Amino acid sequence: MSAQVSGLIWIVYFMLVTAGIFLLALRFIFGPTASDRVVAVDGMTTVTTALLVILALFFRRVIYIDVALVYAVLAFIAVLAIARYLEGGL
Repeated sequence: MSAQVSGLIWIVYFMLVTAGIFLLALRFIFGPTASDRVVAVDGMTTVTTALLVILALFFRRVIYIDVALVYAVLAFIAVLAIARYLEGGL
């Protein structure tokens, strides 16, 4: 991969991420069960983590990757807690 990515590629990246978040938000709103909504939220956190990594590349800031890792770990723990609650374990 070349050192510099053209402006059109960045636009495509951001459009794909935006489309993914939009589709997952629709799934969250119209999900028939609570499990569907939790999966949609988990997907949104995953796509948001990818967005943070893309922003780190775009702005050339390494700290955004650290933020993305912390965000991913906290989102994983939150989804585990919600899944446990839905099962009746808490």
